Amino acid sequence: MYYSPRFKQLLGFRPNEFEDTTDYLMSWIHPDDSKSVGHAFRAHFEQGQSFDVESRIATKLGEYRWFRVRGQSVSDEHGKAVRMAGSMTDITDRQIAAAELFSEKERAQVTLASIADGVITTDPDGWVEFLNPVAEALTGWKMSAAKGLPLQAICRLTEEASRQPAPNPIETVLREERTVEVAATMLLVRNDGVELPIVHSGAPIRGSDGKINGVVLILHDVSNERQYAAKLSYQATHDSLTGLINRAEFENRMNLAFTSAAQLGRHHAVMYLDLDQFKVINDTCGHAAGDQLIRQVSSLLQRRLREGDTLSRLGGDEFGVLLENCPPDHALRIAEELRQTTRDLHFVSEGRSFAVSVSIGLVSVDDGLYTLSDVLSAADAACYMAKDKGRNRVQLYRREDSEVSLRHGEMGWVVRIQKALEEDRFVLYAQDIVGVDGKSHLGTHCELLVRMLDEDGELVPPMAFIPAAERYGLMPSIDRWVLRNAFATMERLFAQPGGNSLELCSINLSGATLGDDAFLDYVGEQFERFSLAKDRVCFEITETAAIANLDRATRFIEEMKKFGCRFSLDDFGSGMSSFGYLKHLPVDFLKIDGGFVKDMADDPIDRAMVEAINSVGHVMGKQTIAEFVGSAEVMDALREVGVDFAQGYWVHKPEVFAPRLTQVAASAS
Repeated sequence: MYYSPRFKQLLGFRPNEFEDTTDYLMSWIHPDDSKSVGHAFRAHFEQGQSFDVESRIATKLGEYRWFRVRGQSVSDEHGKAVRMAGSMTDITDRQIAAAELFSEKERAQVTLASIADGVITTDPDGWVEFLNPVAEALTGWKMSAAKGLPLQAICRLTEEASRQPAPNPIETVLREERTVEVAATMLLVRNDGVELPIVHSGAPIRGSDGKINGVVLILHDVSNERQYAAKLSYQATHDSLTGLINRAEFENRMNLAFTSAAQLGRHHAVMYLDLDQFKVINDTCGHAAGDQLIRQVSSLLQRRLREGDTLSRLGGDEFGVLLENCPPDHALRIAEELRQTTRDLHFVSEGRSFAVSVSIGLVSVDDGLYTLSDVLSAADAACYMAKDKGRNRVQLYRREDSEVSLRHGEMGWVVRIQKALEEDRFVLYAQDIVGVDGKSHLGTHCELLVRMLDEDGELVPPMAFIPAAERYGLMPSIDRWVLRNAFATMERLFAQPGGNSLELCSINLSGATLGDDAFLDYVGEQFERFSLAKDRVCFEITETAAIANLDRATRFIEEMKKFGCRFSLDDFGSGMSSFGYLKHLPVDFLKIDGGFVKDMADDPIDRAMVEAINSVGHVMGKQTIAEFVGSAEVMDALREVGVDFAQGYWVHKPEVFAPRLTQVAASAS
């Protein structure tokens, strides 16, 4: 019937618009609100009551705004409702603010729910107002039950060390009026009695006026961190395959034991165990079978030790045992029991049965042998001595035992050799090989010899370190050093005026290097790296090494001959079947074993051996070289026999390779 000018203005109409419209209001209400508004309007109109609803109403421009619609029916003299009068208030801004507030609250709730730490808020008196889901899980309380309770009722904190009740964090924050972080781990006692290690912090909640109207408490469960730290600690000290302690932890326990041995005079013993022929099982059945054997052996050994003894996996198929407070005779009995226990194990894999045995080196920690390196080195030497004597035995270390002492000394060279390789403390020497008849020769022909420099720069004789290098697998590394440096020196020589005077250079290769599948590729890489005539390179291998690796030696010789390289077979005649193997090895030179050469001028048997080797070599089209030529008489005898070349101290004493070649090149130019 009537719309006030202000109402029209709110909807964007002019004062004179829709004067005669009677149903305009209902037609402009938002469709989602029209039903509820219409129902309320009719119900209140018919019952003569007032109503108060909120609805969206369209403006002239078609946008909807929120209005609060209030009305009261007007009755005639008979009490019948004949019209309704009311007012409409624009509440759009209030609705927008409420929606934003609701959205903000929802975001806050989602944020608190997603936080990985427990969040508890209280009022200034310490009464709980809110718990996020993590706090509910930590305390064991639901927010509906916890709300309105004092903090101490749902969050009982005790000090981990003393087990005494911890100070109330809410009181601390309110007293100091600042954020308080407690670094020490506390125990949170859940409502079911379970204790959780936590760290916590609290902060005041301030209003716009700066006054504190509550406190927020953050609880961080450190259970996972502790478990992770414990796991890392375990992994750092234990072997992943067997669960035994590893080498680092074994050495740590040994150090502690040695301290007690030195200070208190206690007797301890250390064993070094190495499975025999473990590689056979690995190569035959694969590494998975090898791992299974290691686990079985470690379990058996552990069961045979005393309580308090320490078993460690040192690496691969090697184990260490520390026997504390154990006299030597008792330690020897335990070692024998371990050996027999291992021997009794019949390992089966893929339907195949393998006999298992172990070699054990035993050291009694007394008589001043207290340092870790001394004991481990002695035990290792004794273990390898046990292997040399036939395996499956216990070798007791004794200082006066010359065999073990020799092995002990060799093991000391291992570290020195490795360090010398790292620090490039090797040097090449050269020794001439000359024609016996003074006519038939190859120009300048020499054999390269490797020498090591000690820490003070003094020369170390080859027999001091070569046996240890061969025994402990270091010769392939030394051979690589020799090859690389020989090629580099030869390249520099050939670039000098007169450098072509070096006709042939012999480089020794060990048996271990011949068995190294990667060495063939390494030689090819060095040929590509250095520019030198490949036909001036002669590789020298011993007869015993060639026979031990016959297939690989033959393949290596054939591949290198494709480059034009030549080969010399060293120490020929020392083997039992020298002539039988010779026809399978396409070598160019035979170096007659010096043991036959050095006394051939006086010993007719040695002379006959030299003559026979020389004769067979010539029949096979190979040239011969006699080693260890130490006198003019031996040289004359070689000339009579018809040997092609001679090498020895009487012919030429070895000298440093590079300076000597520079002098040769200079004189030739």
